[in-house]
Amino acid sequence: MTKLTISLAQMNIEMGDVARNTTTMQRMVAEAARRRSHLLLLPELWSTGYAWGDYRDLATSSNQGQFQEVSAIAQKAKMSIFASMLEKRGEQFANTGAFFANNGRTLGLYRKMHLFRLFQEDKYLQAGSSWLTMDLPWGVTGVSICYDLRFPEMFRALAQDGTVLTLLVAEWPLERIEHWRTLIRARAIENQMYIAAVNAAGATGETVFGGHSMIVDPWGNTVVEAGEEPMLITGEIEMDKVAEIRQRIPISEDRRADLF
Repeated sequence: MTKLTISLAQMNIEMGDVARNTTTMQRMVAEAARRRSHLLLLPELWSTGYAWGDYRDLATSSNQGQFQEVSAIAQKAKMSIFASMLEKRGEQFANTGAFFANNGRTLGLYRKMHLFRLFQEDKYLQAGSSWLTMDLPWGVTGVSICYDLRFPEMFRALAQDGTVLTLLVAEWPLERIEHWRTLIRARAIENQMYIAAVNAAGATGETVFGGHSMIVDPWGNTVVEAGEEPMLITGEIEMDKVAEIRQRIPISEDRRADLF
């Protein structure tokens, strides 16, 4: 597969209201399917937001609850979905991104490695200890969640694993939205990979999230970018472009791994 159609579901997440958020998600999935998207991204903690008051009740194991529901929806829509949800793991909890194939199968789970203390994640959640790459029909694909974007070494590790596309799901506040836009381009350019990034939009609790979901190509050009309102945006990317750009400027070959 050389061309890939990706939809980004820029949702306004209602804090702790799983039923309402699920209705919004289902509507966006249906529209993404109508656009014949191969892949849909949902924002970080799309079903709950950072609802710490109820997080123990809202979290489920990775084969139940919202995880199971998104799996069934991916199968019905015949579309791959990457989504972050609250996961219960015994007595611990995690912000877990799950990748569901278009047959509903869970191909990978990524537990957020960098917890955002400004949103108190470090008080309630257990950090993940490894990144995730998957060999998918369109190429090696990595995943990341929100605050991970500020850690370039993670994206370099993904690139060294052969990643040609990194998926990023987030709840990134409006007041720092220019950081979001700049860092996405930087991660794409320095690793010569596509970045597909979905953000929440509008007020969730006391925080206003900034939207600007976007897909950036390995040259740093914007394929598609949303505004600040809730919306579904869709873009098509050409996977062969990654190899072309990496050959044009062979960063990986010139990198002084012996020094860093």
